[in-house]
Amino acid sequence: MATATYPPPPPYYRLYKNYSDDPDSSPAPPPPIQGPYFLYGASYTTDDVLPGLEEQGVRQLYPKGPDIDFKKELRSLNRELQLNILELADVLVERPSQYARRVEDISLIFKNVYHLLNSLRPHQARATLIHILELQIQRRKQAVEDIKRRREEAQRLLTEALGTLDGQ
Repeated sequence: MATATYPPPPPYYRLYKNYSDDPDSSPAPPPPIQGPYFLYGASYTTDDVLPGLEEQGVRQLYPKGPDIDFKKELRSLNRELQLNILELADVLVERPSQYARRVEDISLIFKNVYHLLNSLRPHQARATLIHILELQIQRRKQAVEDIKRRREEAQRLLTEALGTLDGQ
């Protein structure tokens, strides 16, 4: 065994030794987990849903509903954020003891911006996947063209070689 090129398989391979003869003989994997589960003392769920801001105890600054104009709302929140940062600078200069309210307002705006951005993540994932698939298609088409070009070159070389042999 010390001179073997590859190490021996792990001992649990015996569970699967008859798979090629009888695929039903091997143990089936456990079914996927559905719903909530506990891991390292924390509760998790298999539902991949972005919780709403109100569920998290945060006031929502943009309108509710499925037809949100994300671009418009993000621009609005960005302008509001800039205004609050300027007001924070004024408060720090004139009334430094009252800065906490402005910091809370800025924090609320940031939480709303992050929530809007996170609600765009599924769209971003789809767009990224589409882009990756388009690149793969393009690479495969280039590979096919390269194979065709090389095949034609090989056929040309074979034809030339046959012509040379016939000429002798």
